[in-house]
This record gives sequence, structure tokens and C-alpha cells, in this order.
Amino acid sequence: MPACQAIRLGNDAESTVRPRAFINPHTQYMKNLTFGRPTIAAAGVLALLQMTIVLPAQAATPENYKIVSRFPISGTEGWDYIAVDSKRERLFISRSDHVQVVDTKSGEVVANILDTAGVHGVAIAQDLKLGFTSNGRSDTITVFELDSLKTIDTIKTVGPGPDSILYYPPLQRIYSFNGRGKSVTIIDAVTRKVVDTLSVLGQPEFAVNDSQGHIFFNVEDKNEIAVIDAQSSKIVKHWTMSQCDGPSGLAIDDARHRLFSVCANQKMMVVDSLSGRVVTTVGIGEKPDAVAFDPASGLVFVSNGGGTLTVVHEDTANKYTVKTNLATQKGARTLALNPENHLVYLVSGKFGAVPAPTAANPHPRPALLPDTFNVLVAEPN
Repeated sequence: MPACQAIRLGNDAESTVRPRAFINPHTQYMKNLTFGRPTIAAAGVLALLQMTIVLPAQAATPENYKIVSRFPISGTEGWDYIAVDSKRERLFISRSDHVQVVDTKSGEVVANILDTAGVHGVAIAQDLKLGFTSNGRSDTITVFELDSLKTIDTIKTVGPGPDSILYYPPLQRIYSFNGRGKSVTIIDAVTRKVVDTLSVLGQPEFAVNDSQGHIFFNVEDKNEIAVIDAQSSKIVKHWTMSQCDGPSGLAIDDARHRLFSVCANQKMMVVDSLSGRVVTTVGIGEKPDAVAFDPASGLVFVSNGGGTLTVVHEDTANKYTVKTNLATQKGARTLALNPENHLVYLVSGKFGAVPAPTAANPHPRPALLPDTFNVLVAEPN
């Protein structure tokens, strides 16, 4: 089979990745029957009793997600964050020293963005038609065109170990969250010049922004969320999450002012983005690393390296219900959500045995086996 051929699961009409609109579970569809006279003749009653009303076996609801496709992708390199360009229908996969660009319709790798040593993440600036990668080993940010996928610049004044990366459209700025440097580098996305560098005093992780001028990011080794005022470029708040161990992924419901922070101890913290108050905690799967929120369906998706996708419904701003822990694949710890068609993308592969520890590498990781890496596509059933 060609390396990039899409595998379709099943042989029914729902086993493709073509987007389908989902039915709102709160909406009921009824056919109104009206009768012109208050009294129905006996024959009419009999005819009505003999009518068969056909109902669907199960209404399609957004929480009924399933894995519908797997795209085989070449390479044995590791990976980190993935990102989706919903406008151009492309998926960006961070792969050690390059970024693979996958056509989400065909599953084919259409380009590789090279010279991104230690790449962790990709930020997409639709208004500038540019993408930015955080390169953790070279301490740089690569700038590329979203249309041509050609590299046009390399920003070399980033702090040590850029990891998560965020584009903030109102100010057209890039925020690089530097793990080794324990800092945040703020860059003008137009001039590609550094605006400021903020000391974090901890290891920054994933970040999101709201519509009120705030950037939120997890501080993994402090078990907290820090808040940047975008206008002043200052860290203005630190919110401790006492029940969270090692926060990594972060998402936001901007309308209801709720942050979703996923923690290594299999908890998702729901935090008020105005006050920092922990609203509630939700149990999730093993080894979580990423989370996304779909405002159209009110669903929160958590990708767990243990091999599940936890799907949580936001019933109200303060009440959350786990709908399912969908089986995915061991190692599928990062995800990307396309809010336009509600597809969720995950990546993983199969691993060999764990090597024996050495002085140089006391905590070795198992190697990714050849021809096993793939993109998993989940969609509403």
C-alpha cells in the first residue's frame, strides 16, 4: 500500500472523513398532524392506528464520536503538538526536525517544512497567511507561508527551548513559551522582532487567549495557570490548582469564561477565566497532554497517551458530563480540532521495547517502529 493512502474503516457510508453536519441533541424533529373536525369517524381512527411512524434507530448526536479513518504517515521520528489549518484543510505534525503537512481530505503528505530542529508546535496566523514553528533544539522560530508552505524567515532571538507557541490576532503577536528558559518571548509577527521577554519562574506549557486581552498558560512544574495582559505585556496573575499535578494541555470556552486544564494525575480542572476559581474537576484518561473545546457542540476533547479520547459535555458553565472514553491508540496524546467540520485528529504509532537505561540516557524511551505512524480521524457518528 502506498505510504500515504488513506485507510477507510468499514464499508458503510459513514466510514469516510467527509464532513457531515451533526444534529443538535437538544432539538426535536416533529411532524405536526392537524385534523379539520373535532370528531373523527371510526374508519378514520382505524386508519390512523394502522399508520406506521418510522423513527431513526439513533439520532446523530455530536458526542457519539468514532474513529472513521487512519492515514498512514512515513517516518520513525517522534512528534509533539499538531495543528490544523481549517481554511486550507491541512494538518501540521511536528516531527523532530521537520513538520509534515498532511492534506486532510486525501491523507497524503503534501509538503515538509525543514530545518525545524526540535520542533514542538505550529501557530497559524490566518490574517497574515503565515505559520510559525517553535524549534526547541535550535531555539528558533521558523516562519512559512500557509499557501505555498515555503519558509521565508527564521527568528533567532527566542529564549532557550521554545515549546508551545501561540498567535494573538488582535496585536499580531507571537508568544513563544520557552521550557528551558522558563520564559515567554513576545514577537511582532509582522516585523518578526522581539517585543519583550517575560520571566515565568517555572516551566510554561500550552497557552490560549480570550477575547478580553488575556493570554493564559499552564506552568507545569508549579501546578498553576499564569495570565498575561496582552496590552501591557506583563504577567498579572498566578492561579494555583492544588488538585492538579503537572498541567499540560489548555483550552478555553471564551463565551462562558471557562478554562480547561488537563493534568498528569488524570484530572481536568475547570477554571473560571475571570477569577481563577476552580469550578470543578473532571476525571479523564491516562497520560493526557492536549485538550480542545468545540463551542458549537459544547464538547471538550482530551487526548490521552494511554489510548483514549475523553469526550466531555459542558452541560452548564458549572456542570460537566463525561460522554465517552473513546478507544484511540496508545501514545495518541496530542490532538487538533477542526471547528469547521468538528473532526478531531490524533497521531500515534507502534513502539518497540524500552532500551536499557544508561548513564547518558537514564530514562530511555521506546523507538517508534517503521511504517506504523498514522493520523487517526474521529468524527461525530
